[in-house]
Amino acid sequence: MIEIWHPQIRDREESQHAYDDIYGDAGIRLQDSFYLWLLKLMNPRPGRQLLDVSCGQGALVDFARQAQVQAYGLDFSGTAIRRARSATGRACFCVGDGARLPFPDRHFGYVTCIGSLEHFVDPLAGMQEICRTLRSDGVACILLPNTFSLFGNVTYAAGHGDAFDDGQPIQRYNTRVGWTRMLEQSGLSVERVVKYEITIPRTRVDWGWYLRRPRKIAHLVASLVLPLNLANCHVFLCKRAET
Repeated sequence: MIEIWHPQIRDREESQHAYDDIYGDAGIRLQDSFYLWLLKLMNPRPGRQLLDVSCGQGALVDFARQAQVQAYGLDFSGTAIRRARSATGRACFCVGDGARLPFPDRHFGYVTCIGSLEHFVDPLAGMQEICRTLRSDGVACILLPNTFSLFGNVTYAAGHGDAFDDGQPIQRYNTRVGWTRMLEQSGLSVERVVKYEITIPRTRVDWGWYLRRPRKIAHLVASLVLPLNLANCHVFLCKRAET
């Protein structure tokens, strides 16, 4: 595993302050199509409960709520939670630690953590909490970055001799198999792995964004034939391991 810690980050509290600064500035939010794609992968049943761990600005929760899912978001950045409530007009967000979730065992039918565990001070603890709060028949959807992303780390390393640093306080990369080992160590069973390279547009706004960026269209076409193990990220669809 590759780990990058910024010099000023020594513990959870300092990481939390760094994310307050990030969400007090530009924040972190991807295209609507990305969140719609994730929901389609899970196909959550209306009326069931979903928890988005490290929800950021709350987009995934908002789209899940629009699909009649009882979705909730948690983030340890108070600034992110205020921004989520403001952006969505919803009150279903709370401040909390993803490594110590304030919910009972086997409570949620769906638990998501999208591009966040790699930034935890202790990602294994976060995985264990996802497993603990997931129902026996539930589904966890976890997105994690690939060490050997062809159009990401491999290309970046070829030009710079180092792994790409996205500017977040802590960054980790692992392989598909390496992340699978950690998830299974936490008590989860990986049922399916899906590659994520670039968002496939599902809205008129996102199609317009691509049409103004021909290189992104080329990347999108190339992603269709990109091998799973060379993708930018992997989405792990998990259940609780049978004991």
